[in-house]
Amino acid sequence: MPIAVMLLATSALLPFQLEGDAINQPLGGLKGDVARGRALVASRSQSLCLLCHAAPIPEERQQGNLAPDLAGVAQRLAEGQLRLRLVAPQAVNAQTVMPAYYRAGPEAGLQRVARELEGRPILEAQQIEDIVAYLGTLK
Repeated sequence: MPIAVMLLATSALLPFQLEGDAINQPLGGLKGDVARGRALVASRSQSLCLLCHAAPIPEERQQGNLAPDLAGVAQRLAEGQLRLRLVAPQAVNAQTVMPAYYRAGPEAGLQRVARELEGRPILEAQQIEDIVAYLGTLK
């Protein structure tokens, strides 16, 4: 599993409120940055989104086909639904292979995590909000 190559976040988890199939409020009240979010989605060392998903990022030639294409995702899902899928995808689909990018421990779906990285999320709250901001532009 490619999770081992990811650089994990260092800060403590901020609380969030699950509302149905969404986390409607931005984590920590943070505002996302579209450009940073696009860079994170394209990143081969942090989010690894393109390992499974395709996205309208033409300069990234090798993209995944195992998960839904991200083109038009903002027409299918609201911002809060996107946030939940990044924070805790198992809440939407218990069988998903997508890791929880903002959870820690066994509920994150991570396996064989190095001891010094245990209990840390893959992405910071700001990075989650940046990705949500970018995905929100994909209409």
